[in-house]
Amino acid sequence: MMRETIGIVFMAAGIVFLFFGALGIYRYKNFYARSLVASKIDTVGFLTLLVGVMIHKGISMFSLKVLAILSLGMVINPLVSHYIVRSAYKSGYHVKKDR
Repeated sequence: MMRETIGIVFMAAGIVFLFFGALGIYRYKNFYARSLVASKIDTVGFLTLLVGVMIHKGISMFSLKVLAILSLGMVINPLVSHYIVRSAYKSGYHVKKDR
């Protein structure tokens, strides 16, 4: 019972991170700031949701599979975000300075 409650709390925290992060995307005006926020909320929300699922289900083969997906996601997500921003920079997209 306690394990399931903790799992639900983690999953709810992940949803809250994703919600406030989505609001944060609209707060920033340029592409680079928005991509940074999107990358962070995607990683943190993904992490807390999957940890919540693992805690909720307990130690099993399912949790091992979720851990494998979590490990891949933690490596791939920042790399993909980096390459998207890098390709935008190399293609000539620069932020206009406000003065």
